[in-house]
Amino acid sequence: MIENTEERIVTIFGGSRCGHESQEYKDAEKIGFLLASAGFTICTGGYLGVMEAASRGARDAGGRVFGIVMNQFKSEPNRYLTDKVATNHFYERLQNLITRSVGFVALRGGMGTVTEVSLVWNKLQTGVLERRPLVLVGDCWKEVVDVWRRNLEVSDNDLTLIDFAADADAASQLILERTGGSVI
Repeated sequence: MIENTEERIVTIFGGSRCGHESQEYKDAEKIGFLLASAGFTICTGGYLGVMEAASRGARDAGGRVFGIVMNQFKSEPNRYLTDKVATNHFYERLQNLITRSVGFVALRGGMGTVTEVSLVWNKLQTGVLERRPLVLVGDCWKEVVDVWRRNLEVSDNDLTLIDFAADADAASQLILERTGGSVI
């Protein structure tokens, strides 16, 4: 587990398969930079794609970056991490990504990202986690949430637990506003 609970940590979720030229990578890098510049520690899953981009941006701003990695994975964590927390199981990894964070940002990804967003949202909905921001970045999320709303039990109150952001600037601003941070 991450030891310093006084530290303001924001976890950034997103796909591992996006390349350096993708919008997700660019947005994640900028979010990492902006939030680290505002004094936040960035936490990611520690590998490639969005995780690397957010880590890279945070390091470029001189920030601290936690990577929550899996002992079962054969791939190496990204080189921008300042700290690694190794876990043995997916749920342990998810708990480390979630429990210490004052806010969450999710960019487009795959089923792992959907799992992370769903778990955070459910923990907020059930009160397991106290209210904190969950910001979904990019056009894809409104459509995904609309499909969930049409086909699952998603109430108006559930929707108040998430925010949508068009880009990195809007996402970073929402995190700052919802956590009482300074305006960028």
